Amino acid sequence: MNGTDASGPTGSGAGGPNTVAGTAHVLDNPALGALTGPHAHFAERQGRVLRYPADVSPWLALPEDTDAEDWADVAALAGPGAEIALPGFRGEVPESWEVTFRIDGVQLVDDGLATAPEPEAVLLGPADVPEMLDLVERTRPGPFLPRTIEMGTYLGIRRDGALIAMAGERLHPPGWTEISAVCTDPAFRGEGLATRLIRAVAHGIRERGETPFLHTGAQNTTAIRLYEALGFRLRRRIVFLGVRVPQTLGQSAAVPAL
Repeated sequence: MNGTDASGPTGSGAGGPNTVAGTAHVLDNPALGALTGPHAHFAERQGRVLRYPADVSPWLALPEDTDAEDWADVAALAGPGAEIALPGFRGEVPESWEVTFRIDGVQLVDDGLATAPEPEAVLLGPADVPEMLDLVERTRPGPFLPRTIEMGTYLGIRRDGALIAMAGERLHPPGWTEISAVCTDPAFRGEGLATRLIRAVAHGIRERGETPFLHTGAQNTTAIRLYEALGFRLRRRIVFLGVRVPQTLGQSAAVPAL
């Protein structure tokens, strides 16, 4: 899908910090930007195809000019029958590959967000992962796996020792960091905990000289209104696509993903 803005709030020129090989802007293919940049230490590679380890993130990155050889490399990397997740893929999927899900989303970027540390927030670590997974299971903010915490800083709020809200960092293309896993226990909603954690995570991102961004479902209008009120703006619409590698690969034509 076409973006609403090709530059983002910090601006860029050709070959500048907001670009990644083969794209107009690093946020046009954020997983590729992350896996060839600050998250390169996570990258599992086959040819031009990169992905995170399966227990870190489901996202796989394809080049913008994906061809038949790249799809063969996806199959080799993921294995027959495996499901892969493509954030923002705008190319064509071979017709023999099953599309398992398609989620219309939006990409929002910092455009005057008021950031601040959160006194009640605590830094979450590996020992907190079981509680984090439980909170994610109950609130469904998006993919969070046993090693997702390794992607960046995660902050939480506890009450009576129990984790009731959290937010953290996910994709990390050069110069940018995605805020993700924003969730609050239903019993504690309405207290502004998500807003406070978003501002706190964004404060840490800004302290590194980077710019916050985030994704959410296009149908999640309540969250979009909150993010826009906080100081995010729509950069572009995006599709999150799931596809399954065929059990047996053969020659086939490609069909549009969108």
